[in-house]
Amino acid sequence: MAAEPLSNGAAHQSVPGRYILPVHKRPSSSVKGKVAPPVLPIVDLGGDDDVRIAEEIFRAGREFGFFQVVNHGVPEEVMGAMMRAAEDFFGLPADEKMVYYSTDGKKLPRFHTSTRNGDGEEFLYWRDCLKIGCHPPEWPHKLGAALEPYTAAVTAVARRVLRLAAVGLGLEEEHFEGSLSGGGMMNVNHYPPCPDPSLTLGTGPHCDPGLVTVLMENVGGGLQMLLHGDGDAGGSGMWVDVEAAPGALVLNFGHQMEVISNGRLRSGEHRVVTGARAARTSLASFVWPELECAVATAQELVLAPGEVPLYRPYSYGEFLGVYVAEAGHRDAVMAHFKH
Repeated sequence: MAAEPLSNGAAHQSVPGRYILPVHKRPSSSVKGKVAPPVLPIVDLGGDDDVRIAEEIFRAGREFGFFQVVNHGVPEEVMGAMMRAAEDFFGLPADEKMVYYSTDGKKLPRFHTSTRNGDGEEFLYWRDCLKIGCHPPEWPHKLGAALEPYTAAVTAVARRVLRLAAVGLGLEEEHFEGSLSGGGMMNVNHYPPCPDPSLTLGTGPHCDPGLVTVLMENVGGGLQMLLHGDGDAGGSGMWVDVEAAPGALVLNFGHQMEVISNGRLRSGEHRVVTGARAARTSLASFVWPELECAVATAQELVLAPGEVPLYRPYSYGEFLGVYVAEAGHRDAVMAHFKH
């Protein structure tokens, strides 16, 4: 289903039909009462007490799969320049942006309006997206000078978090290095104001396919995570807002972290709701394995009596094929890999 990107024209006065979701997929369909949003755990990466930081990352990953980091080392001017470059891209004249438009999911850089198939239904989410490669950085615009320093700084944050996550799991600090974290990409997402946020979503419910995602956004609000009860990993739950402190980066673990940790760390299921007033732009930097990389539960985590791997080994390329075929639906994806 090809569609004109939302950012190409004037503000919409109503939601076009192809963006209106089936009733059971609309934002209100999965709200089961009202609760106060939880405080997103804050992990201070400053200082050299790695044991303390590793414990905090482990607790946040076990409970939510989401946390925010402060004192992360990404300079404010680097973050600001990258966000301005992203906002400027979506503000370009349509003909300049459309040079990069493609429906080929393997093409990078790629500008598109998101589409998704689910349960035999085809519809569009309220989002424009620019996908760019990060190895090496690829930016399809003259403002690309902002990308390289931002990518380098955010990658350093992700790799430090992965080392600390390994420590928190009781693994060697280098466990996630090499081909397990050798791939990556960035989604530059743009969510224009929506005339009726009750009818659509910016992004549907999903877990990220990789190891860890680092997110920066220009305005708060929109991102929601699925909050589960104790012991409930993948069933019912409550959607709650992810609210981060100014200047913080939001991180979430993906499917590969849950598999490698044998379920000790949660892949954070999330979605994006739309807003009627302000446009929201976010940059999601993904760290994931190389396609040929063999992924398996860390053997050190299944040596105790009664411990068994929850998932079978696979290549990351196989996983991505399943992820795309199942449209990112968490339970359907993971069912292919459970023992």
